[in-house]
Amino acid sequence: MEVFSIDPVSGRMYVTRPMDREERASYHLRAHAVDMNGNKVENPIDLYIYVIDMNDNRPEFINQVYNGSVDEGSKPGTYVMTVTANDADDSTTANGMVRYRIVTQTPQSPSQNMFTINSETGDIVTVAAGLDREKVQQYIVIVQATDMEGNLNYGLSNTATAIITVTDVNDNPPEFTTSTYSGEVPENRVEVVVANLTVMDRDQPHSPNWNAIYRIISGDPSGHFTIRTDPVTNEGMVTVVKAVDYEMNRAFMLTVMVSNQAPLASGIQMSFQSTAGVTISVTDVNEAPYFPTNHKLIRLEEGVPTGTVLTTFSAVDPDRFMQQAVRYSKLSDPANWLNINATNGQITTAAVLDRESDYIKNNVYEATFLAADNGIPPASGTGTLQIYLIDINDNAPELLPKEAQICEKPNLNVINITAADADIDPNVGPFVFELPSVPSAVRKNWTITRLNGDYAQLSLRIMYLEAGVYDVPIIVTDSGNPPLYNTSIIKVKVCPCDENGDCTTIGAVAAAGLGTGAIIAILICIIILLTMVLLFVVWMKRREKERHTKQLLIDPEDDVRDNILKYDEEGGGEEDQDYDLSQLQQPETMDHVLNKAPGVRRVDERPIGAEPQYPIRPVIPHPGDIGDFINEGLRAADNDPTAPPYDSLLVFDYEGSGSTAGSVSSLNSSSSGDQDYDYLNDWGPRFKKLADMYGGGEED
Repeated sequence: MEVFSIDPVSGRMYVTRPMDREERASYHLRAHAVDMNGNKVENPIDLYIYVIDMNDNRPEFINQVYNGSVDEGSKPGTYVMTVTANDADDSTTANGMVRYRIVTQTPQSPSQNMFTINSETGDIVTVAAGLDREKVQQYIVIVQATDMEGNLNYGLSNTATAIITVTDVNDNPPEFTTSTYSGEVPENRVEVVVANLTVMDRDQPHSPNWNAIYRIISGDPSGHFTIRTDPVTNEGMVTVVKAVDYEMNRAFMLTVMVSNQAPLASGIQMSFQSTAGVTISVTDVNEAPYFPTNHKLIRLEEGVPTGTVLTTFSAVDPDRFMQQAVRYSKLSDPANWLNINATNGQITTAAVLDRESDYIKNNVYEATFLAADNGIPPASGTGTLQIYLIDINDNAPELLPKEAQICEKPNLNVINITAADADIDPNVGPFVFELPSVPSAVRKNWTITRLNGDYAQLSLRIMYLEAGVYDVPIIVTDSGNPPLYNTSIIKVKVCPCDENGDCTTIGAVAAAGLGTGAIIAILICIIILLTMVLLFVVWMKRREKERHTKQLLIDPEDDVRDNILKYDEEGGGEEDQDYDLSQLQQPETMDHVLNKAPGVRRVDERPIGAEPQYPIRPVIPHPGDIGDFINEGLRAADNDPTAPPYDSLLVFDYEGSGSTAGSVSSLNSSSSGDQDYDYLNDWGPRFKKLADMYGGGEED
């Protein structure tokens, strides 16, 4: 490390640079003695060099800020915290021996020396009583550490900050801000806050030492009220949890007590202000009438006559201190069997009650009634009346099935009969089945055998019965008191059967009651109907053929009767033409034409002048004169200055007094020589007359 050097002649050792004990406290060296030739003259020796400490390092605290806490009201000598400072110098000497002391305390209340510190260990403890969080919540203490055993004249020092927080203990009981509270609540209301109780607690807010717990210690034996704590304001909210009745209690006088969530500190007593009185007034409201027995059940026999008094279904108005009248009405009466007296609630029958009705469920008829008072506002209550109907024997039994079939010869094929009764036991089976004595043919042809209380078998008594439909009356009697009977008619189809005992097709028709004459009549009607349909089809085909033949004789292009002709549209009409159509209208007078200058006129306007004379067609034209007639008319039209058209493109919108022109266009054609019109004979019968006029000149 080249820290030391040695004189080779004298053997003196030197240090080459300053020594730092805190860097290295000792060195272990080995020295050798040799002659000029380098030969060992004696054995090497070990040299131990120790660096002597000097006070060149200040004490250093581990933390510059220390945090500690102590409960308020702690006794003197209570441990608070420990501060620690280290000195790099030799701790075995005064250079490294650190001592502690408190320099300042802030605030200096209630005493300037509330804490002390152990000079050697650095433990901070209380030295005086009177710590009160409600007065001083935190102390700041400056601690000094000095080496040289605390000698301020020679030692080096350093400081640190100790923050001591005074923690809260429940040394302040909660106290009501007033001794009495009052509130008001309507009757029959729940979850209503009646009053807010305010308290004052000087302990730390929102801590168990501050959170209030309220209790009702007297005045509410039935448990109508509870007090809940507002977590934000710490107020007590007196709340109704069980409805109060004005007629039972008009007011409540409660005694309440408040305490903290945490128990009070040792030696702290409850304040007399931790108890208060709460007066709660109950206000009367109009309560609905109620039926004391709801649902009310009565029992009676069915079939009681109309107007029978069944019971009195009355309601009670709980408002004893209000002079009110109760009125009754029906709310639900499905069968409309009941009436209720509007003033006293007496129930009477409006119709006969029938247990077998569809409105009865499990022998019970249910109706609902309404009771309403005349309070402000009016209130109403409902009550249900259940009527259990006791069965009486008022329904005769019936037989099933109503229709059956059986073979015309007796065999194992029998008819099973079932009796049904709408009543219930004991007004039902066992049933008695029998055949009537009149007519006598019933017992002669049929026999009935009872199987058990509800079933019987009907079968043929004779060996053969003609196929057909027979009405077999059967008398069935129930076991009621008195018993009821009923004569039921069963339609029995008697038919021939095959070897399996099933009716044949022919037999089924015969059994349906249709004789031979009826079957023949049905067949004749079917044949007539088919003949009429065939004739109608033949007539339709013939008519279609005639219409087709008639269409062949007439050229569809020449037959214009009853046809709709469509022409190609040449433009969009007047709506999309940007023309002044007023100039094209036919004038009512000719003044504007007569007043024009000579030689000036519109080319689409009819000129004014003498009209030429056109040749008159002879009444009975000769075929040879047709050419002369056409030529003369053509010549007159060519020389007629007033003949239209006046222009090649005309758009008209005038449909007034008519046209003054003699024809719609002029003919500018000529004919040379005679023309042969014999081809008109090939055009068919419609052109026969024209062919005779112009083509058949031999006869004329």
